[in-house]
Amino acid sequence: MRNVTLGSTGISVPQNGFGALPIQRDSREVAADLLVKAYRGGMRFFDTARAYSDSEEKIGLAFGQPGGLFATGRSDIVIATKTHATTPEGFWEDLETSLRLMNCSYIDIYQFHQMDTCWKPGDGSGMYECMVEAKKQGKIRHIGGTTHKIGVAFELVESGLYETLQYPFSYLASDRDLELYEAVKDHNMGFICMKGLAGGLINHSDAAMAFMTQFDNALPIWGIQRESELNEWLGYMDHTPEMTPEISSYIAREKHELSGNFCRGCGYCMPCTVGITINQCNRMSLMLRRAPSASWLTQKWQDEMAKIDNCIECGVCMTRCPYELDIPKLLKENLADYRDVLAGRVSV
Repeated sequence: MRNVTLGSTGISVPQNGFGALPIQRDSREVAADLLVKAYRGGMRFFDTARAYSDSEEKIGLAFGQPGGLFATGRSDIVIATKTHATTPEGFWEDLETSLRLMNCSYIDIYQFHQMDTCWKPGDGSGMYECMVEAKKQGKIRHIGGTTHKIGVAFELVESGLYETLQYPFSYLASDRDLELYEAVKDHNMGFICMKGLAGGLINHSDAAMAFMTQFDNALPIWGIQRESELNEWLGYMDHTPEMTPEISSYIAREKHELSGNFCRGCGYCMPCTVGITINQCNRMSLMLRRAPSASWLTQKWQDEMAKIDNCIECGVCMTRCPYELDIPKLLKENLADYRDVLAGRVSV
């Protein structure tokens, strides 16, 4: 097992972080049990967000109860959360809510969520000034930002204002993404890697883990909902997959198959004008072939895919997509393929 140091923050944690978005789909009891088991298994970094419904509340249930780990071993647990606020009023409301729900006195890394712009002092928004004041008050310890947009990511790095960057990073990384990693390292920032499984497109965790071990300043946060998933990542703490020639060849094939215009599932395009679940429907062809197909052929998903027929090609989704995809075209291609699978004309 290796430790990862998050740049100038000085925070050093074991190599696998817990991504707490999926636990919003668990019961309170199941989520709390997963979090405690993750801690006991060696995980120390837990990432959540105000936008993840009751995820923060479940972290509070696991660690923030009287006599719990926040009270007795807080220095051993690193909590990162996020605000999607765009006004100072919203910022303070989100911060106080996060502290209350998690029942903690401070947040280790507080991040602007899904940034479309790099907040800076004096830009008129007051947003970066909120971070500085929250840090002065001791309510947060470090300032971070998250984005799916490569241009914004580079601006965050080059600004020198942020201590950590959270960005999608997996073995499907482009050359530009790899340049971003080097820039983050050169600026002594912490690099928190989301979407290490590319939103479900990557289905071999050993290859995903082996890729990550090549980057000593990169901390992957794995989205965990089930105990079986947690056990997999905990197993890699002591028996970490290495980048063998076989895994390297496998990743090369994967990158070739998934190169080009495919949906990463980030959800920036949402909500859809006519209610299409774009971030799932727009990559259905890939999911059918890379995950157990039966789960995508249920009546629920047949109904969701049928909504594509209602697309009015308004183009709003394309203006939001950080990858500049022709979303209406991709949706129609995925729908045609989906119907071929349902009709038995194409096998998966």
